[in-house]
Amino acid sequence: MLLATEGRAIPAAAVERAAELARERGVGVHVFSVARVWGTSFGFPNPGLQPTRQELKDQRARVGEAVQALERHGVVASGRVLGTRKATKRIVGEAERLGCTAIVMAADPPRRRLVADLMWSQEPYRVRRRAKVPVHLVTP
Repeated sequence: MLLATEGRAIPAAAVERAAELARERGVGVHVFSVARVWGTSFGFPNPGLQPTRQELKDQRARVGEAVQALERHGVVASGRVLGTRKATKRIVGEAERLGCTAIVMAADPPRRRLVADLMWSQEPYRVRRRAKVPVHLVTP
């Protein structure tokens, strides 16, 4: 089971949903967070476009809090933070790499597709379209 985020805080409802599904299936949960890389400069990585130390620290703290919450629910959990420009590709790839049977993500309410494809906040819906496993979206 993969509990993923494209950088937003992981709400308690998403943690509870992941714990519920993990207990039903008898599996552990891997928490995965993306620290956003803002692009490249002339095709080369540019340090100014990479996530800052504070951004990475914040993401690690979010992952750590989610891992602790999952363990309080009685689920074995681990976590990882990765910097990337392509969150959807990395989240789906991480699920495949770990052999996950499902992905759980927090999501904003859906928007029209034309506008949504340009918005970072609509990343969970892109993950759902590309993933080969079920994606459970937890909306407010």
